[in-house]
Amino acid sequence: MAASAQPSVPPALSAEQVKAVLAEVIKAFGAPENAQRMEEARDNACNDMGKMLQFLLPVATQIQQDVIKAYGFSSDGEGVLKFARLIKSYESQDPEIASMSGKLKAMFLPPMTLPPHGASTGGVAAS
Repeated sequence: MAASAQPSVPPALSAEQVKAVLAEVIKAFGAPENAQRMEEARDNACNDMGKMLQFLLPVATQIQQDVIKAYGFSSDGEGVLKFARLIKSYESQDPEIASMSGKLKAMFLPPMTLPPHGASTGGVAAS
């Protein structure tokens, strides 16, 4: 087996550790150089969902990778997905993690707009 092989099991982090990592990731998005990279990607995307995926998501993924690799996640897209799944598993148990997760997503996902008629069929109720 190659020495560089990454374990496919995500690190087991407690709720407190997840909060610490989330706080660090959110802080990383606020760092001037990362904020500038995100702003440039947003400008390139022009509020187009397809372009958001093309320009913004890779930058957001890279910023997260730079932080979470120190916590045992692989430094690739898979590591970010595993981190996202771990956060999701804690969201229902811990309102602080749910709040921090929402804050993180808001940094790189465009705000979801309601249909003009305000219909709430099939949507998630805003709280």
